[in-house]
Amino acid sequence: MKRENEQLTRNPIVFCSLPLVNKKMKPLPFDRDFIENLSSKYPTPFYLYDERTLRQNARSFNAAFAWNAGFKEYFAVKANPNPALLKILQSENLGGDCSSLAELVICERIGITGENIMFTSNDTPAAEFVKAAELGAIINLDDITHIDFLAQSLQQIVYHSTLPELLSFRWNPGALRNVESVIGNPVEAKYGLTTEQMFEAYRIAKRRGVKRFGLHTMIASNMLDGLFFRFTAQTVFELVRKIERQTDIRIEFVNIGGGFGTAYRPEETPLDMRQVGALIYEEYEKAKMSPLKIFTESGRWIAASAGTLITRVIHRKDIYKRYVGVDACMANLMRPGMYAAYHHISVLDKETETFTRTGSISPPMETVDIVGSLCENCDKFAVDRKLPMIEIGDFLAIHDAGAHGYSMGFQYNGKLRCAELLLQEDGTVRQIRRAETLDDYFATMEWDTAG
Repeated sequence: MKRENEQLTRNPIVFCSLPLVNKKMKPLPFDRDFIENLSSKYPTPFYLYDERTLRQNARSFNAAFAWNAGFKEYFAVKANPNPALLKILQSENLGGDCSSLAELVICERIGITGENIMFTSNDTPAAEFVKAAELGAIINLDDITHIDFLAQSLQQIVYHSTLPELLSFRWNPGALRNVESVIGNPVEAKYGLTTEQMFEAYRIAKRRGVKRFGLHTMIASNMLDGLFFRFTAQTVFELVRKIERQTDIRIEFVNIGGGFGTAYRPEETPLDMRQVGALIYEEYEKAKMSPLKIFTESGRWIAASAGTLITRVIHRKDIYKRYVGVDACMANLMRPGMYAAYHHISVLDKETETFTRTGSISPPMETVDIVGSLCENCDKFAVDRKLPMIEIGDFLAIHDAGAHGYSMGFQYNGKLRCAELLLQEDGTVRQIRRAETLDDYFATMEWDTAG
């Protein structure tokens, strides 16, 4: 097996160990030998992203909305802010959806500027509005009071309270959409303007000199039913028509947000983006919305399936339950601990059934909790998960970790952030973020305790 900076190769398959299709498996673009060689240079845990999958996802998303001449997918930078990955997505004509100063600066440094950025934040500091305006980003306001706050903030750079030429408002539909999701019931969510406030916001903006207008909504997270997005488009288009009639303005674009789900479980049916695009097109035509531009801000659907967290087994423990301890922890991937979210786990090279002259043989299985080393009992990647028998030294691949994985990390217990690696289309691997060191962790501390 060649090392990580050489071509990815695969072991030959012989008759007596021919892998069979297993509906409980998820495919991976590498095997144990490849990961073992990689770990000799980059110790586990680490994230490994697959460039081919990332590009295919971006292209599929764009193709689904190719019917709309003004379509733009603004990748949710918060989902994965690594510049190397953002550069790949930029080359596929994706923009950046930003919600913080750091995300704006990341986009700026890799050349995503102007209306290729949509700035959607909440409880926003003045400096972040200023930076967004300096970059020429589309500013999407989260509250009606932010109109004045934005104007006051921009006095720092233009010396008078002139609003941008283009402004968007985020709509919270309230009881109209009662959705179970990470975002929560819209009535309970902190985001966006009420329906009544939307009309007044556009009137105020028009009086204040705004010339171009957009509308945004983001209602749910990780939805796998294409009909959900059809109804979202239908309700948004209806609101656009009402606003245009009552305010005498033209809405230039609608951003229907994200929420496009990932099939984290092998048995789940993936969201068909072609179907989603077709359903929204039907509503678009029915409502006669042309030439309205359609924007989206997917992060999960684009990046989740392109990323895997690789970790190694370092302990086993048998008490009231059977635990498998790995060298990653919730600080590396917090979704399972925070949301009880499912991430599929593969024990590398132990999951395939084998075919022999006497029939198929399934690997021996056990039921375990996969845990990390944090001093928190929620530090678990899997609970009561049936997996092939695991030994110390085995490599586990935690699937669909390319979105809201590394970016949600933290440093409780002094845990250091791991490396991020990119498996490029030519089969080579390069490091796109090094692992943190203790010096990094201590860098901002003041050690003079005398005072």
